[in-house]
Amino acid sequence: MAGEPTVSLPELRSLLASGGARLFDVRSREEAAAGTIPGALNIPVSELESALQMEPAAFKALYSAEKPKLEENLIFFCQMGKRGLQATQLAQRLGYKEARNYEGAYREWLQKEG
Repeated sequence: MAGEPTVSLPELRSLLASGGARLFDVRSREEAAAGTIPGALNIPVSELESALQMEPAAFKALYSAEKPKLEENLIFFCQMGKRGLQATQLAQRLGYKEARNYEGAYREWLQKEG
């Protein structure tokens, strides 16, 4: 994963505490229902491309949240890191230049924060 923009657990804690980033859980709905990082919005990676291309009103209607702006800090995570990386790369291709992957993923969060 060298060269891909990532965020560490200490960085994630700081960004979440300051409200400096939006957090997206790209695991399946079933995985997210079993536990997620507080404040994360669940959009499975299989839906992410269409979600990020929706009109803001449609996004809000479907996900009960504001659609992210292109300039926002976005952090994606999954269980182990692979889907989070895919989501980060996808978001960047769609113009979300501040998209990053929480490399430790939910597994690390659960071990250290859960």
